[in-house]
Amino acid sequence: MPMLAESATPPGSMAALPQPEIHADGVVLRPWQPSDRPAVVAGYADPAIQRWHCRSMSDDEARDWIDAWADRWRSESGAGWAVLETGHVVGQISLRRVILAEGLAEVSYWVLPSARGRRIAVRALSAMTAWAFETLRLHRIELCHSTANAASCRVAQRAGFPAEGTKRGEALHADGWHDTHLHARLDTDV
Repeated sequence: MPMLAESATPPGSMAALPQPEIHADGVVLRPWQPSDRPAVVAGYADPAIQRWHCRSMSDDEARDWIDAWADRWRSESGAGWAVLETGHVVGQISLRRVILAEGLAEVSYWVLPSARGRRIAVRALSAMTAWAFETLRLHRIELCHSTANAASCRVAQRAGFPAEGTKRGEALHADGWHDTHLHARLDTDV
């Protein structure tokens, strides 16, 4: 008789939890707060972040973006955190496209220009991934980035997300359609 796989987190489990603050390796991941709006506006005003995320934000749009994360947590469709180092917001990380019944989510992140070069994204990604596997009992976390985004590729690899392949014409950026690299990490990966 075939062995059954361990069940994924049942729907309703994530919403029943308060969104945590995650501390690891010199960074803190905490739920977004209204006072974080200037950091969100600054992040999406950065040309490098705009290149890969294809948007900018006004103060009102940043407020709505921050407010939407609580709704996404309650609906179990996503989770977003401000990434802090020494008490200051230096980036963001989020679980997007969460599908608890399938043990699957996709991750997104960015780091403000003043904090680049200190492995903030790698540390935040590693911390969030460990929490998601342990607490949400996810089985697979995926990460996609433009094949032209070498920095994001390095972050994925350094955080233990091996490359799995290339998705042709998968992401629309300001300069047109980009192929993307697909990386993933499984809860069984060491």
